[in-house]
Amino acid sequence: MRQHRGWLAAGVLAVAAAVAIAGGMATASAESNGGVRVMPLGDSITEGTQVPGGSRIGLWQRLSAGGYRVDFVGSQYNGPSNLGDHDHEGHPGWRIDQIDANIVGWLRTYTPRTVLLHIGTNDILQNYNVSGAPGRLSTLLDRITSTAPNAEVFVAQIITLSNSGQANAVRTFNSALPAIVQSKVNAGKRVHLVDMYSALTTSDLIDGVHPTANGYDKMAARWYAALQSVPGSISTTTPSSSAPTTSAPPRTTAPVTSAVVTSAPVTSAVVTSAPRTSAAAGGCTATYAISNSWPGGFQGAVKVTAGGSAISGWTVTWRYANGQTITQAWNATVSASSGTVTARNVSYNGALGAGASTEFGFIGTAPGANDVPTLSCAAA
Repeated sequence: MRQHRGWLAAGVLAVAAAVAIAGGMATASAESNGGVRVMPLGDSITEGTQVPGGSRIGLWQRLSAGGYRVDFVGSQYNGPSNLGDHDHEGHPGWRIDQIDANIVGWLRTYTPRTVLLHIGTNDILQNYNVSGAPGRLSTLLDRITSTAPNAEVFVAQIITLSNSGQANAVRTFNSALPAIVQSKVNAGKRVHLVDMYSALTTSDLIDGVHPTANGYDKMAARWYAALQSVPGSISTTTPSSSAPTTSAPPRTTAPVTSAVVTSAPVTSAVVTSAPRTSAAAGGCTATYAISNSWPGGFQGAVKVTAGGSAISGWTVTWRYANGQTITQAWNATVSASSGTVTARNVSYNGALGAGASTEFGFIGTAPGANDVPTLSCAAA
């Protein structure tokens, strides 16, 4: 397995270098429109190996269509003509430690308002102290937030790999991220979790590592929804100097369709509570599941399914019995009062055809027991 990993890593690096040249990757020419400065940060998946521009193409198009004025920034430059801003900080073959060694200079040079971070794939491909990768990522996040304390930092759970052993390593790495992100939030940092992992499957990979054009576009959709959910990340709103609140209604983060983490997280065992489904009333049902946990916290997801008729919106409610509190949510507008939680659809996932489903996710605190609540679902 180690020899196979080494061969694959070398192959990926060679392909990344060849495609980078073909795609015109170069030092950034500093295309600037005066908009909100966003730094796409990471490795060849950020750069767009196999599809020059990668997810930045679809993200730029969505931002433009949405009326947002955004300036991609970074020392690198590549992509097609329909990518309106080619600047980025994606470095093929780079690991977390290599990004960490350079990040302070980049942040000081380009002063981004928002950072989109997808990193860790090469740590796994190169079998580089994989068990230490979550700790290196935590250190990198600390360096980013200390250098640019007012920046909104979106950190992705990385996409899968085709090799089964490496795919397992991806899941283990990803399972540690919710607790890492929550620790930053608890410390007043502007860090948000993006579950990019569940956006793609191995069928979305062109070479077992890098996405197809459609796969990159799926990533773009996740980034866009995450940015929309955090006020100021793609607008000219000036951030408050105070620490971000974690009280209800929660501060939303990345769009997720429920991360299925099958390996134990670094800090604790996965909660094995059985999912609970609401009664089939009100035109929809809702299923609650805990997908990950750590001391004092957890990650959960709710799947909403329309009944025998199409619906135009939905509202899911439940009550926590053990003092749990939701601190972040995505793919739903969530509010809470005295333990009762209400989650409503957002603009893009309320309309469901008969039998169709959508999911929203959240991170919460659990001071003690974390029993699965009973849900109710009402359709509009």
